[in-house]
Amino acid sequence: MKILWITSVYPSSLKPGEGVFHETQVQELQKLGLDITVICPRPFHSAPVRMLKKAYRKKDARPEYEIRKGIPVYRPFYRAVPGQLKWAQPHRRIASSVLKTMKQHDLHPDLIHAHFAMPSGGAAAVVSESERIPYVLTLHGSDVNVYPHYSKGAFKAFNRAVGSASAVLAVSHKLQEETKKLSGFESSVLPIGIQLSRFQENKQTKEEIREKLGLPLGQRLAVYVGRLVREKGIFELSEAIESLKEPPKAVFVGDGPAKSMLTQKGHIVTGQVPNHKVRDYLLAADMFVLPSYSEGMPTVVIEALALRVPVICTDVGGVASLFGKHRHLLIQPKSAQALAEAIALYEHEQIWKPEVADDLYEIVQAQFDAGKNAKALHQQYQTVMKTSV
Repeated sequence: MKILWITSVYPSSLKPGEGVFHETQVQELQKLGLDITVICPRPFHSAPVRMLKKAYRKKDARPEYEIRKGIPVYRPFYRAVPGQLKWAQPHRRIASSVLKTMKQHDLHPDLIHAHFAMPSGGAAAVVSESERIPYVLTLHGSDVNVYPHYSKGAFKAFNRAVGSASAVLAVSHKLQEETKKLSGFESSVLPIGIQLSRFQENKQTKEEIREKLGLPLGQRLAVYVGRLVREKGIFELSEAIESLKEPPKAVFVGDGPAKSMLTQKGHIVTGQVPNHKVRDYLLAADMFVLPSYSEGMPTVVIEALALRVPVICTDVGGVASLFGKHRHLLIQPKSAQALAEAIALYEHEQIWKPEVADDLYEIVQAQFDAGKNAKALHQQYQTVMKTSV
């Protein structure tokens, strides 16, 4: 079976940590014998638009084509406009770049799998109609919780992406519920998961790992992993750390616009790191903190729980269903005070007890095995192919 993935994020040689959860699932599908090609369209701004904003003039240096771990990955350009995903939906322009790539490279997939309703899902709807190829859509979080609410055009694009798909998958029960409320369409829950074999017993001590990473040996560390942008709650985290009398040292693993500000405030900022190193940073942590405003089912939280690392996270997206009876440990988003109180409680009151770690570890083992979930996805592909004949 030949599958074409359409997504706006996928790891590259220049940005190996970007969209790595996609690569995890692709690798598991490849083990099942599926022939997968990825098209990851990237925006470019025309000359007049580039003059409007410095960010528009930044050149995307990722390779137009590469083979990553045996998977062909194409990155064609499409014309971007200011405010896309808010007012000017780009799905038709993205679809045009996908169709052109398919023609140039003689790609004839049996099925399309689009990730994120906007913009990839909308583009998949156009490609599907043009080429008479069914598509599966996976919803991840912001494409349900954020983008459809920007404008009438955004809401219309969301509804088309969801309504035209042969099957819709959500990475959490919360997303499934929100999709139903928003569009009236049904979806199935299928998380991506993680490669559990990578998160088995560790033979190195925490001190040895910190020494390898160049991290402080004698301090407690609060580690964040992700994009360094406001929506991830990093400003509140910085403020919370600074407000504590005996704060842990904050380690921000990732890259983004807030990198220089966080560095100036004296926090440790690593920049983007390869995905295999994220595990080491989690193992080096005394606590992992993810104070996002919005999430679907954050992979890095699952990874931290698989390593039994204490997690401080906001009550957003599917995290509550993951934490289950321990949901009371989650905090409200956009609150530096709530973060500071949680950090103090974790450090001094020891509310992250061994039984909490054990319970959440068992949930991860049962529900978030990427290999097992890839088999379920393969079955979904087969069902769509049978019903589309």
